[in-house]
Amino acid sequence: MNRRTTIHDVARAAGVSVATVSKAINGRYGVSPETMATVMGVVTELGYESSLVATSMRRRSTNVIGVLVAEFEPFALQLLRGASTALENTDYDVLAYAGTVSAGEHLGWERRSLSRLGGTLIDGAILVTPTTTRTQTSVPIVAVDPHVGADDPATVSVANDEGARAATEHLISLGHRRIAHLRGRTDLESAQERERGYREALDAAGIPFDPALVADGGYRAADSTAAANAILDLPDTPTAVFAANDLSAIEMMRIAAARGLRVPDDISVVGFDDILDAASHAPQLTTVRQPLPEMGTAAVTMLLDVLQGHEPEPIRMPTTLIVRESTAPPRA
Repeated sequence: MNRRTTIHDVARAAGVSVATVSKAINGRYGVSPETMATVMGVVTELGYESSLVATSMRRRSTNVIGVLVAEFEPFALQLLRGASTALENTDYDVLAYAGTVSAGEHLGWERRSLSRLGGTLIDGAILVTPTTTRTQTSVPIVAVDPHVGADDPATVSVANDEGARAATEHLISLGHRRIAHLRGRTDLESAQERERGYREALDAAGIPFDPALVADGGYRAADSTAAANAILDLPDTPTAVFAANDLSAIEMMRIAAARGLRVPDDISVVGFDDILDAASHAPQLTTVRQPLPEMGTAAVTMLLDVLQGHEPEPIRMPTTLIVRESTAPPRA
């Protein structure tokens, strides 16, 4: 088995001291341009990579930004793409990390992840849909889709209430009056704001709110199955459903199809997020687009500013209704 190349190997091949190699790699003063070129040439030739942990201990910095998620699902992956783009022309690398989560248990995953990474492997972290209001950590954090009650200004979110109103108003404009709502994780601001927008649209149209038409989808397809069935089991089946995210909306369409219902002929469905599967699904999903890659970019920019000592301000980005094939007027 080939052993790992060490700093001593580089020093020997370059004909310099270990201290000189260390200075050259870390860009410190005291190394001539000619020696720097020689050392870096040997580094490339031997494929030497300095230990991230050792470097962080010396410099108290790793130049790595962590993007921490509970799981690598479509929402998080599009955010990650934006985060990676934002770091392309910087000295920082991105570390995508999904915390180990037991089946049915998500609370506190970010605490465990940060305890493993914070201060040693990363300089700061972006938490995607965190499960707690406050997380004790040694590194700065930015929350995307923040938890309810968080008063930390380092947050990135979207106009969830406006997007939900637009989705519900679209269904109302088609003639729907009995509109169900598959809501998301109620501990997140986004889910509460989307339910509020849904209810505001109903109220503005003079449609009484019916709590029987609201079921907990939890933002995950597996969590939405029972809720979708409960909505379709109602004696007076709704003609349309606004789901708090696309995964729940797609699961609703799957359950409807399994029952012999056609979308949108028998029931219309609207989602939220505009993940890549929304446009490729059959029928294509009408949804509210939130600019996921741009949110990832904004979160990275904010975190880099915080690392430079600047005070953050919360970012709230707009949403856009994207009308596709999953909505139509109700049957006469």
